Amino acid sequence: MMDHFHIPYAVPTALLATALLVKLPTFVRAWRDPDVRATTLLLTWATAVLVVITPVNIQRLNELTGVPNIASPWAYSFLTAFCATGLTMIIRWREEPSDRRRRRMRRIYWIYAGVVVALWGTFLLAHAPEPRIYDLDTYYAGTPWMREHILLYLTAHMVSSLVAASMLWKWFPEIENRWLRTGVVLLQLGFACGLLFDAVKLTAIGARWSGTDWDVLSTRAAPPFALLEAALVALGFLVPQVGPFFQRWVRDQREHLRLRPLSRAVHVLGASAAPARLGLWAPLDLRLMQRRQRIHDALRLLNPHFDQGLYRRAYEAALREHDEVRARGTAGAVAVLAAVDARRAGAPGATGAGSAPTGTLVTGDLESVSRALRRPHTVDALRRRLNSTESTSTHA
Repeated sequence: MMDHFHIPYAVPTALLATALLVKLPTFVRAWRDPDVRATTLLLTWATAVLVVITPVNIQRLNELTGVPNIASPWAYSFLTAFCATGLTMIIRWREEPSDRRRRRMRRIYWIYAGVVVALWGTFLLAHAPEPRIYDLDTYYAGTPWMREHILLYLTAHMVSSLVAASMLWKWFPEIENRWLRTGVVLLQLGFACGLLFDAVKLTAIGARWSGTDWDVLSTRAAPPFALLEAALVALGFLVPQVGPFFQRWVRDQREHLRLRPLSRAVHVLGASAAPARLGLWAPLDLRLMQRRQRIHDALRLLNPHFDQGLYRRAYEAALREHDEVRARGTAGAVAVLAAVDARRAGAPGATGAGSAPTGTLVTGDLESVSRALRRPHTVDALRRRLNSTESTSTHA
């Protein structure tokens, strides 16, 4: 029967654990960055909360330690640390570095550290011998010290959610960055889920105090709000950091792929210097930089063989069938392939008015040239047509 309850916990836990693993390399490289440290800690606390409150892990902790309900102070301590880290991250986002900001964040850490100490103190003072996997909050709602233990974590969580939501609500109109705005919206939704969790829990506890059994609110209705809060809040803090990186990655990946045909076309040329070999796991921006450099090095080698007249004729012919950008790309592809063939054949470089540096005609259109090379039949057909026209003119 217990397995039925594990899937709702497993999915967000796995997502948060994955996000934490993805973030760890950044943390190792930039652990001195306070934003990176705070985000890593936030993901750690959120993941720890979900791991501990999973029913099977509650039972394992009870059996492993021999202390009934020991998962309670563990889970609530991680939740309190999660709340404190979230509040300080919002303050760090909103305010410029200052002594006042540093004092406010330090005060939050001390207050919530005190809450953690009080959670363990009330648990140790309480008499809670009966292990409760699902309904600890309502089962011990009237037990001395255990009652205070439960109310303490709910109050600390509710206050942090209200304060965070209030700060974000006031700050939202000033935010212009779209990734940051998206993150704040996700945070607001997460804190709203947290407040609903608190309200449902307190309602079930209040019902117990009045002699009514509304435990289903605590055991069934509240947990989904806690799971949503952990996922949404963690995502809200991640999006402003991961979003711009992902946007750059997509842009670089597209450019890297778009330049592949041109890179392959000029790959037959010997580079001016032996490039460092990069594997598939090398950072994308480094591989893109190397691809650009190889293309530019190759184009410099092609300068003596670049025929300006051929480029101009190819452009005029392509312009009759395509728009200006595509015509420039097609003309550049024709001229580059002709220059590659001339260099491979060992033809002497052209001099004088017939030649021009490739940088002045092709380098500015690298992507359009590479795009044209994806359609080799079109480029080859234009080359044959131009060669045929030139041959006819020569014989005439």
